[in-house]
Amino acid sequence: MLAVDDLTHRYGDTTALDGVSLRVADGECVLLAGANGCGKTTLVRHLNGLLEPDEGEVRVNGTPVHDDLVAARASVGMVFQDPRDGFVGATVGADVAFGPENLGLPREDIDERVAEALDAVELADRRDERIDELSGGEQARVAVAGALAMRPDHLVLDEPFTGLDWPARQSVLDRLRGLHESGTSLVVVTHDLRDVWAFADRVVALADGEIAADGPPESVRDRLPDLGVRLP
Repeated sequence: MLAVDDLTHRYGDTTALDGVSLRVADGECVLLAGANGCGKTTLVRHLNGLLEPDEGEVRVNGTPVHDDLVAARASVGMVFQDPRDGFVGATVGADVAFGPENLGLPREDIDERVAEALDAVELADRRDERIDELSGGEQARVAVAGALAMRPDHLVLDEPFTGLDWPARQSVLDRLRGLHESGTSLVVVTHDLRDVWAFADRVVALADGEIAADGPPESVRDRLPDLGVRLP
């Protein structure tokens, strides 16, 4: 479970999150929605310790994030809005392999994870290509593959469909549905719910750093347009 309790985060004099509390159960798919600047990205960057709260606490599988950052980051896979923020390898294969390598897995297991992840985003034949020579959409797919290769308990994706063409978008969506069905919890940050509405368990909408709506998709549907969220 992902547990957020009374989380407050400030950037100087600006309060980005103001006492946010949230639970994401194992296997649950949660859409985190809201207008630009509402605090979505700030919130999810606390889930694996990329940011530290000014107040409150975040726990992953019962352990406070900053008590064991390694465990938190192994359990919570993160796909950034700008995929270049997360790249560490020069080639597609090297980047996707980086996370599993740092888990100390045998080479055979690493290769299996990389192949499976690249196949999921339709990049199986691009393993040796340089990341800096890929298009923006292709880079986004590499970022998704890197997170998938970790086989995390929880997968957090910040605007994961930006820059993807329709076939790549459908491939990633199919993979997310499969992960959801197999018990991986998903937190998908988006202001456009069309791609993931059909299989979401819950929609959480933020406004001005606070939770403004939280519930099953149809129960909060009528409140979302006023919160800057585009309905499917």
